[in-house]
Amino acid sequence: MQNYLYSSVLTVHLLVGLAIIGLVLMQHGKGADMGAAFGSGASGSLFGASGSANFLSRTTAILAVVFFLTSLGLSYMATSRTKPAGSVLDATHTQTQSQTLPGDSGVPPAVPSGTAESKAGDVPK
Repeated sequence: MQNYLYSSVLTVHLLVGLAIIGLVLMQHGKGADMGAAFGSGASGSLFGASGSANFLSRTTAILAVVFFLTSLGLSYMATSRTKPAGSVLDATHTQTQSQTLPGDSGVPPAVPSGTAESKAGDVPK
């Protein structure tokens, strides 16, 4: 059930993101009216000269809110998923312990205290 919900929210998230990209590309910048005032190009758009900014900007704002809400939802669902009991490091640690040599007891050899390599004699009592 949670996997279905995650997939559906992810699909909505991607569609809203593509819709935001399309709406932003359809809008004209603030400098477009200045060019039309001096006779270079037309300032008309698909929805009329004055109504396009309100419709497109409001729709973009609504889609932006939906995009941020789906982002928060996806991050919450990703962190609240059930995790397996052990980690990868625990699995590799148990494998190295089980792979001992046939004649080996699995315990590292002890360093004798009387050798020159031992530092036990250097510690003051």
